[in-house]
Amino acid sequence: MNPTLNNRAGGMLHSLSSFKPLTLTIFFAVFSLVCRAQVDTIVSNNTKIACVVKEITPDAVKYTYPNEDLLNSVYKTTVQKIIFKSGRVQTFAEATSYKAINGVMDFDKVTVTVVEGEVKGLYKLTDVSSKAKGTTVFSSQERVKDRAYRKLKIQAAMFGANIVYLTNQRTEGNKYGGYFQSGSSAETNLTGIGYSNILPDYDKFKQLVGTKTDFTTVRKYELGASDTDVSQDGLEVPFTVSNVSVENGIVLITAQLKGENNNSIFQLASFTDTTFSVAYRHKGTAYNVEVSVK
Repeated sequence: MNPTLNNRAGGMLHSLSSFKPLTLTIFFAVFSLVCRAQVDTIVSNNTKIACVVKEITPDAVKYTYPNEDLLNSVYKTTVQKIIFKSGRVQTFAEATSYKAINGVMDFDKVTVTVVEGEVKGLYKLTDVSSKAKGTTVFSSQERVKDRAYRKLKIQAAMFGANIVYLTNQRTEGNKYGGYFQSGSSAETNLTGIGYSNILPDYDKFKQLVGTKTDFTTVRKYELGASDTDVSQDGLEVPFTVSNVSVENGIVLITAQLKGENNNSIFQLASFTDTTFSVAYRHKGTAYNVEVSVK
């Protein structure tokens, strides 16, 4: 063989061998994409389900896992979108209509519904109730009702819920008194259940706090049954964590909050890169405490 050609061939082989690791990486990346392209993907809450979508009903999405025949289903209220293997993306208004609650003052984002089907598949966070009463027999009945709904939403937001299923509503109008009977002002009583379509991620929260146990609170929200509105105050006291666990998806924090007489079990409502909020009840009053991570 011509020595020149031989040297060129050797150089080419040497060049190819030097790119071998990169070539393998690209190969496996492409292989992974090809494999994924053979299935549909259901994006639901914090998870992605690689599957084959079989049917979409008014209430649910039915699917099978690859190479399986067993039919599974997930409520449409929890499905954000489906990425079909064809590349088409279908979004679902049921899930995208829910707004994230990042703190107590996001209560206006809470939805109230009387349709039980709208909370199917969602996570139950807490029972909620509220009442509001006019100050005189001339109080506006609609304003009293609005105040009761506001308190209901605030209580839900304190626990991180973004939708309330209203189970009972009792409204009484103004009653004017007479010679033998005293009058009464308008009153509204509401009871319901707070739900969310997504929960604080346990693993991400554990990564955020790490092994740290001693924290300091920065703010406390309080809403009692007879309060007209939520109160908030700056609060700088120790918050000492002894355990973090998860139960039915809900993150529970065992901790000691200085100066508080409670059972030391707190429910994680939300968290950011710098703070996390916990909620609890004591003697009929709902509390939300914001804690600094730093």
